[in-house]
Amino acid sequence: MGNSKHDRIAERVAKRVGGEYNPDRGADVAGGGQVTEVEVDPGKLKEGIRQLQGYKQPRYLAVPNELVPEAKEATRGTQIGVRTETGRIVKPARRPGGR
Repeated sequence: MGNSKHDRIAERVAKRVGGEYNPDRGADVAGGGQVTEVEVDPGKLKEGIRQLQGYKQPRYLAVPNELVPEAKEATRGTQIGVRTETGRIVKPARRPGGR
């Protein structure tokens, strides 16, 4: 663990939010009252969004900095937020079912 770009981003986000990186099931990072899915491939952004469905906490898609514009576009009209590779929020999430 920790050698791929995906792992590095997930570990950084987990540390920032006080959560835990679990690559084996569900969202990549859970904790701190939120969940985050990491995607490093622009062709898999929609898959990452699907992974986040069903969670009741605020949901984020974390991507490498160069994919932030595509991630923001892919999550437009959803309650899913976007984080940079360092975990900085660039599009806030809204709680599912909230206003």
